[in-house]
Amino acid sequence: MHPSFLKSKIFAVLALIIMSLSFTFPMIAFHGTLNKIHDGKTDEISSLAISTWNLYNQGRYKSTTTPKEAHNDLKKMIKTSSEIGVASLPIWSCSLEAPNYPKVAFPEGIPVFFHFDGFSGEVHEMNTINHYVGMDPMWRGGQLEREIGIYALLLLSLFMIYFILFNKKILTYAMIIPASLPLLFIADYSYWLYWFGHNLHDWGAFKIKPFMPTVFGDGKIAQFTTHSYPSIGFYMLLAIGILSLLAILARNKAMKESNQ
Repeated sequence: MHPSFLKSKIFAVLALIIMSLSFTFPMIAFHGTLNKIHDGKTDEISSLAISTWNLYNQGRYKSTTTPKEAHNDLKKMIKTSSEIGVASLPIWSCSLEAPNYPKVAFPEGIPVFFHFDGFSGEVHEMNTINHYVGMDPMWRGGQLEREIGIYALLLLSLFMIYFILFNKKILTYAMIIPASLPLLFIADYSYWLYWFGHNLHDWGAFKIKPFMPTVFGDGKIAQFTTHSYPSIGFYMLLAIGILSLLAILARNKAMKESNQ
């Protein structure tokens, strides 16, 4: 076997491991849990979902209204009616500095984190501000993406496994998808923000013109200052993208030099 075939498999395995640990596994383990909490069916929540959420939320932001003893403990979060986010790694963060909110409580503004399968952070507070300026609540955005996200990642994982097992040219094209994940997320996230900024309603406290929220960096929405920056999950996407690209280049080199 050409050594570049082995290199391509190693790169693809590393990319698959990062994707599985960062997104696929916690999404599968926690799937449907928020719906059970919302419907009051907490007795149906599996121990795997609880353990996964507790593990992945270590060091994660918690609302200032959440009792400290409930941090990183899903059962206590439910008992105290605290705001609960999903378990997968957050990909992007967006925070708003509101003039009437104390700097001590929110030194960098009211934070919300975007995941493949949902949100975390001060979602309730963010929805209050959205309503104030005539924007839709956060759950209106990315509904299709959040519904199919887990299935898309499972299918992508299958493609990557086939790439690792078989030296077929067509499977090299499939690796373009994980290599493009950072760009695909930014494109979808940008459209998502554009939709929010161009579907305003009259229920706001005052009327503002349609606008494009800042995707990366600092911006303004009415009198609020916004901060939009990548979170840990995006850096995992970058790692997946780079490793997938290296796998493609190594596989192409192996096939070219092996005349396949």
